[in-house]
Amino acid sequence: MEIAVSLRQIKPPHETRTRILDAAEELFMLHGFEATSMRQLTAKAGVNLAAVNYHFGSKDALIEAVFRRRLDVMNAARIAELDRLEKEAAGRPLATAAIIRAFIGAGLRMIEDARGGGRNFIRLLGRTYTDPQKQIRSLIGQLYAPAMERFKGAFERALPQMPRDELVWRMHFMFGTLAYTLAATDTVQLIAGCKPEDRYDARLLEARLTAFLQAGLLAPLHEAKDVKKAA
Repeated sequence: MEIAVSLRQIKPPHETRTRILDAAEELFMLHGFEATSMRQLTAKAGVNLAAVNYHFGSKDALIEAVFRRRLDVMNAARIAELDRLEKEAAGRPLATAAIIRAFIGAGLRMIEDARGGGRNFIRLLGRTYTDPQKQIRSLIGQLYAPAMERFKGAFERALPQMPRDELVWRMHFMFGTLAYTLAATDTVQLIAGCKPEDRYDARLLEARLTAFLQAGLLAPLHEAKDVKKAA
């Protein structure tokens, strides 16, 4: 009987790994990467340091695993949705609004996931845009690169008249707006009349953000010489 009880108390390796990732995700979101100690992490996850070293080897490897767990899934969903839309279009360029929705949808849905940790991760992701650690920012860039390249190609086909360098800048602004929306949803409370519960309604956010981003993406072009003259 004692042997049976002790066997039931042993946690499967994948469960231990998940608990460590969940704890790291929340602590990194609350305190940052440098300020989170391994002692805090092991206490939060209910494991010892040996378990963390066994599953990840180092704090840097743990940080990478935290981002890969969510971003790999998010970017795969983005590409899958774009693939679906392009297959249905049968060679025709996609509407810009459809491309935008395919890109922003996965991230917006994640902010609704409070119980599963998605919302924690989105807020953690927001920290990386202001965090001075180049290694982490470089990792995020590598994880995003395949999806960004696919969406850049879709926008190029949808907007053949737009200069390539201008499209790159507008995608940069689009990505920055999405990142801020995901990471700083609390700031909407500063605007009078906004309902706090709307911060985490993915459908409402998708409609509003798509309209805003499309307007920016399709804004009239300005010649560089005119911009310099105005400045």
